[in-house]
Amino acid sequence: MPDASPPASLGRWVPSPRRGLMLVAGLWLFGTGEGLLVHSGLGNSPWTVLAEGLGSSIGLSVGVVTIILGAVVLLLWIPLRQRPGLGTIGNVILVGIALDVTLAIAPDTDSAVLDLGWCLLGIATVALGSGLYLGAALGPGPRDGLMTGLHRVTGWPLAPVRWIIELSILAVGFILGGTVGVGTILFAILIGPLVGVAVRTLALGPTNEL
Repeated sequence: MPDASPPASLGRWVPSPRRGLMLVAGLWLFGTGEGLLVHSGLGNSPWTVLAEGLGSSIGLSVGVVTIILGAVVLLLWIPLRQRPGLGTIGNVILVGIALDVTLAIAPDTDSAVLDLGWCLLGIATVALGSGLYLGAALGPGPRDGLMTGLHRVTGWPLAPVRWIIELSILAVGFILGGTVGVGTILFAILIGPLVGVAVRTLALGPTNEL
């Protein structure tokens, strides 16, 4: 019987309905979680600190700047010879849209306890979205591809590459007015373990593209 599956080269571009749904749901949840972090006012993830800082400087929403940053980072893949997929393009577009939608509809609160709740819910939602998105295996996001590309080209361990990029991004975003706080610290501590739990619970495969 002939093999009806798409060629390997198309694997990241022609998903099954299940993988396509996982991708869209995962990216939307990822953006929603980032929006909840911003809404909490307790501190954002590093790249969203930069997006918020840039947005406040040039008069654009956090979500729109997130989309622009994703596109710019994607251009940096060219010299690194990274290969995108449908998930890469989806990441650039959907995360920023979901982030702005969340900020538009999330109710205002005047309670520190509720703000902490938004923050923790945001981190958990990012982790769940990441688990679905990674399980779809349709290509890494622009920022993840930049990290893995630099790791491959420089030969440096992935962890130092990640920390150098994210600390640099965090510093620039903070200088521009992005929010850094306890939420940023909680995100750094919790996101890795929570994504691991999400992937194991959903039984969606390896996490090497996070």
